[in-house]
Amino acid sequence: MTNVLNYPTELLLLLFLIITFLQSALDKILDWKGNLSWLKGHFSQTAFKDIVPLLLGTVLLTEIVAAILCAIGFYLLSLKGDGSIALAGAILSCLALLMLLLGQRMAKDYDGARTIAIYFVPAIFLVFLLHS
Repeated sequence: MTNVLNYPTELLLLLFLIITFLQSALDKILDWKGNLSWLKGHFSQTAFKDIVPLLLGTVLLTEIVAAILCAIGFYLLSLKGDGSIALAGAILSCLALLMLLLGQRMAKDYDGARTIAIYFVPAIFLVFLLHS
């Protein structure tokens, strides 16, 4: 219980990232065809138009691994005070968000890019907290 009281911000941010990426990954898995169809249209006028399935798979894998690392990191930080895996999860979360941001910018979806930036703020703050 001591570690929960010592790292409340870090643990809450880890939960935020777990929920964010677990839900996003599950949505991609459960509605692969729908996501792929929408994204092919979204990127039809970009350099990504011919590799949308590969990019979607890459983002999906990154989100799954980020969520798993954050979950393991939550466990280790709350029980042992060890933030190393949590840091890896936070960094991978930031990389996943940067991939999504690049996609939104390439598609000239600036509202979508702004939304990704909103998610990036707590993720990078978590990296800062865990790295300090």
